[in-house]
Amino acid sequence: MSLYQQAEAVFYLLLAALLSMLIGLDRERHDQPAGLRTHMLVGLGACLFTVLSARAFPESDPARVAAQVVAGIGFIGAGTVLQRKGSVHHLTTAASIWATAAVGMAVGVGAWFLALAATVIVWVILAIIRIFSKDDHEHRRGSSENSIMEGRESNEAY
Repeated sequence: MSLYQQAEAVFYLLLAALLSMLIGLDRERHDQPAGLRTHMLVGLGACLFTVLSARAFPESDPARVAAQVVAGIGFIGAGTVLQRKGSVHHLTTAASIWATAAVGMAVGVGAWFLALAATVIVWVILAIIRIFSKDDHEHRRGSSENSIMEGRESNEAY
């Protein structure tokens, strides 16, 4: 890679980190297990792998690297999902990690406008659509009940 291509890649990395930060802010604000730094690292890493596959190894198939990024992000996302008492938690956070990787990959191939649009759409889904989500209403309604129950359970453990 030429020095110019590397400088351009650094710009892409910074842009991917910034866009990923915007997605991670919502998760951080709602105290989710994968927050600001996780999303930024996922977007940055996906961007770097994409840039390297497309530019540093021009004879290789960039689709293979993209497929491996998606598989790896699936593994990270699965680590955020919890199953407790018959219900599944943090699926939205796992999905936001997956979307963040896609944003990073879009930046990595130079599709920065597409990445910006995807970031805005993800943010709207996380911040605005959340208001209408059944899960959010149940979470707000049950949060005080859950904290009381969790307090009882933790007292029973001692």
